[in-house]
Amino acid sequence: MTEYKLLIGGKLVAGAMEMEVVNPATEELLAHAPRGSAEQLDAAVAAAKAAFPAWAALTIEARRALILTLADRIEADADAFARLLTQEQGKPLPEAQAEIAYSAAFIRHLASYDLPVKVIEDNDNRLVRQLRKPLGVVGAIIPWNFPVLIIAFKLPLALLAGNTVVIKPSPTTPLTALKLGEIMADLLPAGVVNVVSDLNDLGARLSAHPDVAKITFTGSTATGAKVMASAAGTIKRLTLELGGNDAAIVLPGADPAKVAPGLFSGAFMNAGQVCLAIKRAYVHASIYDEVCERLAALADAAVVDDGMKQGTTIGPLQNRAQYEKVKDFIASAREDGRIIAGGTTEDRPGYFLRPTIVADVSNGDRIVDEEQFGPILPVIRFDDVDAVIRAANDSPLGLGGSVWGEDREENIRVAEQMESGTVWVNKHLDFGPNMPFGGAKQSGLGVEFAEEGLAEFTQIRVINEAR
Repeated sequence: MTEYKLLIGGKLVAGAMEMEVVNPATEELLAHAPRGSAEQLDAAVAAAKAAFPAWAALTIEARRALILTLADRIEADADAFARLLTQEQGKPLPEAQAEIAYSAAFIRHLASYDLPVKVIEDNDNRLVRQLRKPLGVVGAIIPWNFPVLIIAFKLPLALLAGNTVVIKPSPTTPLTALKLGEIMADLLPAGVVNVVSDLNDLGARLSAHPDVAKITFTGSTATGAKVMASAAGTIKRLTLELGGNDAAIVLPGADPAKVAPGLFSGAFMNAGQVCLAIKRAYVHASIYDEVCERLAALADAAVVDDGMKQGTTIGPLQNRAQYEKVKDFIASAREDGRIIAGGTTEDRPGYFLRPTIVADVSNGDRIVDEEQFGPILPVIRFDDVDAVIRAANDSPLGLGGSVWGEDREENIRVAEQMESGTVWVNKHLDFGPNMPFGGAKQSGLGVEFAEEGLAEFTQIRVINEAR
């Protein structure tokens, strides 16, 4: 069995304790992972703080070169990364391979930005310049649904800006992050990046740590609120990418044959464990029955199995806690609506659930109002477009949304009224490192990706010089 180590101060070290990592497709032990202690987390923060002055003093070009080398190293070991990712996370191997490829691509693109000095005013009286300086130590808290890609969202911008980083992966998917740590131990100066895995007991300590200048967190809104509270004592900078209950609105005149596959893929990628996945579909009454039938057929045709098996299209839920939570949602759906596909578990080891389509539900039903974060799609019938916009917006969350239809002018009219950070038209889950990404309402705080995301890892410094 492979031995995994923490990365602290440039050294690979054993954890103070060990914890078990389970393969969600078999419920069998996959590996023993190191479990860091409070003292080891403090040591990682101290190492990052000590490494910060020299790292920040490097030119942005020098930092960029090392970040780009990290992308090369990931690609060079892509097959091993993907297989380990499937085994610890559960997603089908082709999805894992795509995650690794996208991770390298994100790192390369995000490392391409610059931090030019902005001249605000230049006249006979004064020269005013705006600089962007690094913050210091950044704590990056990573969830279990995309344990490599979300590191690739955060790490390159934090490092490019001149910060040092402590990564805390999820306890159910720490192995790929620890494997990244092995690469970075040889690649980066000691202390610039540290990786400490835990049993969900060090997050508050990292968020409250007086020597951490910023927390970048991806996860649930409830946990994000706790991170925000922990960070308040030191007025930390925060980027929070939180829960989503993304609505898809299918307008009258849309072609069910075109729309249904897009809705299905937008809802069931990674077994629905995607913050930006479609979590509720509002379909006009004129095409409701046909869209439901087509969605049910796609769900029935899905191959639910171990992600390492060829032909699998949907893997297991990632962990038992999420599996039980989603089963509870299915029980609620049986009471409130009509399950037309799925709704069943698999009679074997592993956290498997058939993709589930729920018809005849509405706002006010739990399956519609709450984020399921699993392979469930409620489909809601509507007659009035303006009323359905209000229904879609009737949520404390606003991460993403989509509009589907043949009338471009009407599509855009509806899209511009949706209260979401990102709204797609005739597609879903299409994003890239060049597109700013952030949530509305309780779906987040701050922005990731693009130049706006880089700015989140900096402090503005204005130099106002008399002439």
